[in-house]
Amino acid sequence: MTNINLNDPDIMTASEAAKRWGKAPDYVRQVLRSNPSRFPEGSVRLFGRQLIVTRYGMTTVTGHDEVKQ
Repeated sequence: MTNINLNDPDIMTASEAAKRWGKAPDYVRQVLRSNPSRFPEGSVRLFGRQLIVTRYGMTTVTGHDEVKQ
């Protein structure tokens, strides 16, 4: 069994990820809807109505690490 730390800053909501990468608030949902295969397996998941994404998933989809603010 894998132990996952939900306090890990590399796990975030889709809206937080979009903000951290300088994207529109619905960016993750739009990409997931139009081309879900862009996200590596296990890097994005819907929990109820909340979409959760990893830093790895965002870096893969955007091609760069988060934007420094």
